Amino acid sequence: MSEKVKERQEIEEKYQWDLTPMFADDAAWEAALKSVDGTLEKAAAFQGTLKDAKMIAEFLKVKTELELELDNLFTYASLRQTEDTRAEQAQSMYSRAYAKYVQISSEISFASPEILKLSEEELKTLVEAPELEDYHYMMTTLLREKPHTLSESEEKLLSSLGEVFGAPRQIAGNLRDADMSFGKVLDGEGKEHELSSANYILLQTSKDRELRKNAFTGFYKAYQDHINTFAASYAGQVKAAAATAKVRRYDSSRALYMADENIPAAVYDNLIASVHKFMPLMYRYVALRKKILGLDELHYYDVYAPLAEGVPKSYTYEQAQQMVLDAVKPLGEEYGTTVKQGFKDRWIDVYPNKGKRGGAYSSGTYTSYPYIMTNFVGTLDSVSTLAHEMGHSMHTWLASHHQTSWNAGYTIFVAEVASTVNENLLVEQLLDKCEDPVEKMALLNEYLEGFKGTLYRQTMFAEFEKEAHAMEERGEALNASSLNALYKRLIGEYFGPEMVVDEEVALEWARIPHFYTPFYVYKYATSYAASIAISERILKEGKPAADQFLNFLSLGGSMDPLDALKTAGVDLTSPEPVDRALEKFGRVLDEAEKLLERKCD
Repeated sequence: MSEKVKERQEIEEKYQWDLTPMFADDAAWEAALKSVDGTLEKAAAFQGTLKDAKMIAEFLKVKTELELELDNLFTYASLRQTEDTRAEQAQSMYSRAYAKYVQISSEISFASPEILKLSEEELKTLVEAPELEDYHYMMTTLLREKPHTLSESEEKLLSSLGEVFGAPRQIAGNLRDADMSFGKVLDGEGKEHELSSANYILLQTSKDRELRKNAFTGFYKAYQDHINTFAASYAGQVKAAAATAKVRRYDSSRALYMADENIPAAVYDNLIASVHKFMPLMYRYVALRKKILGLDELHYYDVYAPLAEGVPKSYTYEQAQQMVLDAVKPLGEEYGTTVKQGFKDRWIDVYPNKGKRGGAYSSGTYTSYPYIMTNFVGTLDSVSTLAHEMGHSMHTWLASHHQTSWNAGYTIFVAEVASTVNENLLVEQLLDKCEDPVEKMALLNEYLEGFKGTLYRQTMFAEFEKEAHAMEERGEALNASSLNALYKRLIGEYFGPEMVVDEEVALEWARIPHFYTPFYVYKYATSYAASIAISERILKEGKPAADQFLNFLSLGGSMDPLDALKTAGVDLTSPEPVDRALEKFGRVLDEAEKLLERKCD
């Protein structure tokens, strides 16, 4: 498809998501924003009454109603802002929704500390009370928070600072998506190409090395021009996390952010250790890239270059839809029918437009469609992204249809499993029917890129994040110089001696929005390892394994994530799933190397 980025109004309606089932229009949203205060008043009136199971159950019923209203308000505003980050109306809606979220959080922040004032014996009785039977897991996790819960006044104060603590993310996001300009770059024939956050990776996958290099240098020049602002905003995020951890009596910010999902630190550390153990496989992959591309030096702007010969295959959005439907057939007819309905009902905002947020995500509420934002550009990676995000949306759909609203929201730790299972099923299905060696190399490259981008790269991000937070906790300076040096060192360690570490590489950390959700990125890697195990079982065992997987998705957030994964046959308290996934990477790499040898013969 064309690289020209259109204005939103130029894109056909059928390729834009349909938000009207959530709110008919912005005016309906405005009315709902006003009416939510009435529900908030009802919830706030419970302050001082949460002393027995009956009153707690009544409060939770009103709180659930309030959260459903707020979730729709906030999600709609967020989706509208995504459409065009330059639009003042959407910016205003998002800001007011965020302010309302902070207000509500503050005004009902009395609940947890009020309940947790009760003795441990009383709390254990509440967990088993008949009136709270539907809230059993919620009450169990609340009991777990007792040592880290502050007084009512302290909790209210901390909640009121939510908007302040969210400022670093907002500043970095606005800088990346709305204020930064990347200009145009030249390809090897002197032709100009518009450069943006949305099409940067597309340009990095071009066969034209001059275009890749110019896009790389142009893109990171813009980041270099703002790197001190990015460093200050990220340092602010890390400091806020460290301060919160200290106030809540956690040993570190990592301990704070892993406690919510009851994940032991060993899971994080085992991941990094396993990836380091299998680092030679990544060095082999880098060497393979260098050999296939016929380069004397492999630079960072070569790591996305396609390994297959010829013109990369391009797909229409309609073809991509069918490819996804074919890929998910092993998951059963009902799953496939729901995916098809999602395409028909316009869950998806398909193409990039000027001002639109880069990347892709799935977002929805208990009562809405599980919407998908993507920037489809016709590549195999775009098809894979569509499959990935549809996995998220189907996870949300199944959980919402099998659990109460308070148990439907699965945690981030398991969030990437459904999405990467879909990705794996897509590439396995395409490989299975592929007979053309050139196309097969492209598919193997896509598979290898999945491992590189998710298991290796996200673990590298996790190590960066772990070190950055540790630096703050040791009292070391977090500035552009120290963050750049840390990131550049990790790039060298993860990609090995066959790649030239360009100076611009040190700036890449600044464009990673996930760093503003502390200790989030490692979950991509653990989820990917889990998804490899699950997809391999589905393809080997068929319906029994698929049914186990769908049951896991339907559990939502009704139990601890590690326990939920065990129902799908994966135990991430052991290094085994990560080790087995990396061994699979080695087998795919073997196949790619053999294909290259046959071609050379």
